[in-house]
Amino acid sequence: MQAPLVAIISQGCAANFGDGEKMARALAAKFRIAFDLPTEETPAAIYLNVCTAKGIAGALKLLRRAHETFPDIPLYITGCATKDLREAALAYLPTVQFTELEEIERDLKRDADRATLAQNTLRTSRFSGIVNIEQGCMDACAFCSTHLVKGRLRSYSTESITRQVLDLVSCGCSEILLTGQDCGCFGFDTGTNLAELVQNILVHVPGDYKLRLGMGNPRHLLTYADALLDCFTDNRVYKFIHLPVQSGSERILKAMNRRHTARDYATLAEMFNTRFERFTLSTDMIVGFPGETDDDFGATLDLLKETRPTVCNITRFVARPGTPAFALNRDSTVSDAEKHRRSAALAQAFQEIARENNTRWIGYEGDVVTEKQGHRSGTTIARNEAYNPVAIQGEFAPGKKIRVRITGAEPFALIADPL
Repeated sequence: MQAPLVAIISQGCAANFGDGEKMARALAAKFRIAFDLPTEETPAAIYLNVCTAKGIAGALKLLRRAHETFPDIPLYITGCATKDLREAALAYLPTVQFTELEEIERDLKRDADRATLAQNTLRTSRFSGIVNIEQGCMDACAFCSTHLVKGRLRSYSTESITRQVLDLVSCGCSEILLTGQDCGCFGFDTGTNLAELVQNILVHVPGDYKLRLGMGNPRHLLTYADALLDCFTDNRVYKFIHLPVQSGSERILKAMNRRHTARDYATLAEMFNTRFERFTLSTDMIVGFPGETDDDFGATLDLLKETRPTVCNITRFVARPGTPAFALNRDSTVSDAEKHRRSAALAQAFQEIARENNTRWIGYEGDVVTEKQGHRSGTTIARNEAYNPVAIQGEFAPGKKIRVRITGAEPFALIADPL
C-alpha cells in the first residue's frame, strides 16, 4: 500500500531550506514527500517552513495559497514563526498548527532502513546539498526577529557535519552549501571555528565538489581571518564570502546593536580582495533605519564604493514587532519616500560597481557547474569558481560541468559561450 503524501514548502535562506530537507527526511519514514503543493494528488498534510526576516506578508501569502488549494487538509507552520505571524495566521485560519523540526523528529518513530535511504536522497536539488552547521547566533541585532525564534548559538559537531558532506558527495552532489543563522560564530560554543571545520571537510571528504560557506558576521570572522583565507586556496571552496555590514555609519551600527564596526567589515573586504584576484564579496545593507540621517546614509554609500561588493542585498527597514527597533521606529521614523530614494541611490551605485567587477571576467576560460534553466529562452544558469551566476547559451541539465569562455558582463550575471 502506497504511503500518504506530505507537502513541505520552504521559504527564505539556505538554512531554512536545509531545515525543510531535514524535516522531509524525518517524515519520510511514514510519508512520501513533495517539495511543493502537488497538482495531481491531495496531500495528507502540508508543512509551511516559513521565513519572516523581512516581515510576515510572504508567509501569510503562502498560507492563503495552501489553504485555498487544499481547504480541508491539515496545515502546519514551522520555521521562523514569530509572535505576530502566529497571531495573524490564527486569525486567518484558527485550525492552523505550529510545530518545530525537533518536535517532528521526536514524535516520529522512524524505520531505520527507510530513514537511512531518505538521509541520502531527499533533497530539493539532486546535485546541491544543504548542510546546516549550527542554529541560532551570538548577537541580538535591534532589527532582527530571527534570533527571537532560533535562540542562542548551538553548533553541530564537526564529525556529524563532515559525515553529512561525505554522504552527499557520495550520492553525487557537486555542490555543498554550509549554512546557518550565522556561520561566522560556528563552533564558538564548542571550541572550534568555521575555518577548522572547512579544513576537516577538505581532508576527510575527497572528490570533485564545491563548498559554499554561509553568512558570517564580520566581528566573528575577524578572530580567525587568516586561517579562513587559507581555506579559499583549495579549489573545492567557492571564492565567495557573505559579510553583512548593514550600514556604513558607526552611529547607526551602534543603534542596530551590530557589535562590529564599518571598519571591521572594510578590513575583511580588503583582505579577501587583496588575497584573491577574482573573489565574490557579498554583503547586506539596510536603509532607513530609525534615526538614519543623510550623513549616515552617505557613510553607507561611501562604504559600498570603498569595498566594492559584487553582491549586495539592499533592504528598506521594516519594523518587526518584538524587536528593540520596533520601539525606536515610533520616535524617529524615516519616511517611506526617503527609504525608496535612498535604496534606489544605493542600488544604482551598487549595480555600476557589480558591472565593473564582472567585466574583469571577460575573456576568462574555465569550468562552470550548471544550476537551472535561465530566464532567457535557450539559456542555462551556471556557477563559476567564485559563485558568480553565469548565463550560458544553450540548454543543459543541472549539475553538469561545462568549460566556457566569458564573453560579456552584466550587474547580476556573466555571459558565456560553451567551449
